[in-house]
Amino acid sequence: MFPRTLAVLFGLVVLAALAGGERMARAQGTGIAPRASKLARIRPSEDKTHFVREGTNERIVIWGFNYDHDDAGRLLEDYWREEWATVAEDFREMKDLGANVVRVHLQLARFMKDAEHPDEENLDRLVKLVRLAEETGLYLDVTGLGCYHKETVPGWYNDLEESARWDVQARFWKAVAGVCKDSPAIFCYNLMNEPILTGGDGKKDWLPGEPLGGKHFVQRITTDLRGRTDKEVARAWVERLATAIRSVDDRQMITVGVIPWAQVFKGAKPLFYAPEVCGPLDFVSVHFYPKAGKLDDDLAALRVYEVGKPLVIEEIFPLPAGPEETGAFIEKTRSHVDGWISFYWGKTIQEYEKAGDLKGALVSGWLRRFRSLSPSPPPSDRKP
Repeated sequence: MFPRTLAVLFGLVVLAALAGGERMARAQGTGIAPRASKLARIRPSEDKTHFVREGTNERIVIWGFNYDHDDAGRLLEDYWREEWATVAEDFREMKDLGANVVRVHLQLARFMKDAEHPDEENLDRLVKLVRLAEETGLYLDVTGLGCYHKETVPGWYNDLEESARWDVQARFWKAVAGVCKDSPAIFCYNLMNEPILTGGDGKKDWLPGEPLGGKHFVQRITTDLRGRTDKEVARAWVERLATAIRSVDDRQMITVGVIPWAQVFKGAKPLFYAPEVCGPLDFVSVHFYPKAGKLDDDLAALRVYEVGKPLVIEEIFPLPAGPEETGAFIEKTRSHVDGWISFYWGKTIQEYEKAGDLKGALVSGWLRRFRSLSPSPPPSDRKP
């Protein structure tokens, strides 16, 4: 045979062997087949004041992007099969912008075929995403149980009562953690984006309120307290899902990304990070959008979430405050915050600038500002 033909055949054999190894590892319950990686796992420091690389005292500050949808509003699972090259390019672009973490938002309906059975095809795709993160030198904040597009949430899931719904959520997390557990690229498992309890109009709806940009980012964990306190329900839910994860993965960190009610209602106290609730959680994740002209109030609201665990601002963007005020907020919080995660929607700074519209100007300006604030900015952004 010609040398090129031999090389092609040899490559196919190697790829087949690697694929077989991945699937065998999955079948044997060992998660991702071990592979050399330049990443070290991230852990809370011994005194719980910051993050370190596992096995060292080397501090690491979390800096990155929410990769929740693209510029057209498509969720990751909508295009990661047919447009994998786009995903890979986006990861490289986020890395070039100074990121060390990417937050991905997994939709429950894409990972559970029914109440009992995970979707193996999308679990395989998740394994591929973890590999991409390893190769790019990025960590993943894996946020789960998304129901962002209400119209795609299965009827069988909406019809479940609380206990059965939690059972499905536990199976989701057991399946996801089962394929991610061996990778050092997993920064954390975020149980759910902005969970709330019951209350208000339409309290029987699991996805309350009007959508934001066509998406439901907030989700209830119960529609009936049944005589329980808020803290009792929150504690039971956190323990249920954390136990499911810990049954297959006892190494990766667990958190919950919450709305900072202390920013909305003066004097409000954390629910999911109350002492009675947050035991299984390794660090605090709060979603903080600074208000214009309210820097001191925002800083006071953030202090409520200093509970003796590392603190990450898992969502931040210059609305309603502008880029300068939002940047000033980041600077003022560096002494006690251990990470900031903004947003990346699949377009570069240059592409936004080329658009020539208000959105393009806002996002491109913020990406430049955020990049310059990175603890490890690209050389071109470092101050002399």
